[in-house]
Amino acid sequence: MRHIQRVHGQRVRYVRHCRTALVAALASVLLTPVPAVAATAASPRIPAGATTRRVPADTADWADWYLRQGATAHHSSSADPTDTVTCQAPQAPDLATRLAQDIQAALSGRDGTVSVAVQDDSGLTCARAGERQYDSASVVKVLIMEGLLRRAEELGRRLSPWEETNVRPMIVSSDNDSAVRLWADLGRTYLTDFLTRVRTSATLLGPGRYWGLTRTTATDQLRLLDVLTNAQSFLRTRAYGLKLLSEVRADQRWGVPAGMPQGLTAHVKNGWLPRATHGWRVHSIGAFTGEGRGYRIVVLSHDNPTMAYGVRTIERIAQAVHRGLGQGRGLGTGRDLTPESAISEESDGSAPYEPLPGWDEPEPDATP
Repeated sequence: MRHIQRVHGQRVRYVRHCRTALVAALASVLLTPVPAVAATAASPRIPAGATTRRVPADTADWADWYLRQGATAHHSSSADPTDTVTCQAPQAPDLATRLAQDIQAALSGRDGTVSVAVQDDSGLTCARAGERQYDSASVVKVLIMEGLLRRAEELGRRLSPWEETNVRPMIVSSDNDSAVRLWADLGRTYLTDFLTRVRTSATLLGPGRYWGLTRTTATDQLRLLDVLTNAQSFLRTRAYGLKLLSEVRADQRWGVPAGMPQGLTAHVKNGWLPRATHGWRVHSIGAFTGEGRGYRIVVLSHDNPTMAYGVRTIERIAQAVHRGLGQGRGLGTGRDLTPESAISEESDGSAPYEPLPGWDEPEPDATP
């Protein structure tokens, strides 16, 4: 009898082992990024044959969706559970308290790692994990544009026809070939000196030609936006940069414009990049001007299971900020949440999918 019980126990353990292995294999397949690339990307960079399930962007917790598919959840986030939103406004403390609560509520139940930075002209500021570093993806193109404008000013001239031919598509359609040319033309030394002038504290240029691997923070991106919006900015041609950001093509204007009040102009740049670790990087930075009021919103994120999921997280935060800072102005009818069908799940092609040896080897705790 004991022999029979021992054999039965061994069989149960074997079945459990097989079931665990099968679930792990299914999870690995379901969470592999989409094999797609932006139309303006220089090269595919995502392994051929990689596939993924499309996770509903509106799902409050994508692990719940995954469980409903009949699988065991592989739910993991590198976000620090102690991360909180803090807002300060000496002239409007009640607004600061309410806005912090609204941003925190917008993040409730969302997976992924998210940093937020907000600043308006009245002195209100909000921050959440503002010093955390992320691969910049295509938002680094704002830095490249600002560096280009500043160099022309220092040389006492306007942008050359060649510079204009490259900077416009780099911003308006996120063209990567143009970014490659301007990155090389400006050079690392000049861009590093420019970052010093802006007083960034944790932005590190990507190695070699990999501008999309520039590491940056929400706080530093806010400083770069301030170069374009501050009336006392050292950049005299900042209006030209703002104009380009206001003309970004329609399918790349998701993110922080969501919920924008009527009467304001959005100056926006986004980044969207899947990699072998930390899933999708989905970033959106924007300045909002008009009617005697201006403010900036930066949301950086990674560990998103899909691009659509990251976009939805950003837009929930943006709606909370616009609602708080809109001071009763009506929301623009065209600035609501981006329909999931309008989100392509294609990489912006700004960096390699695989870890770059010597730069970002896979972290042991990274979320695939």
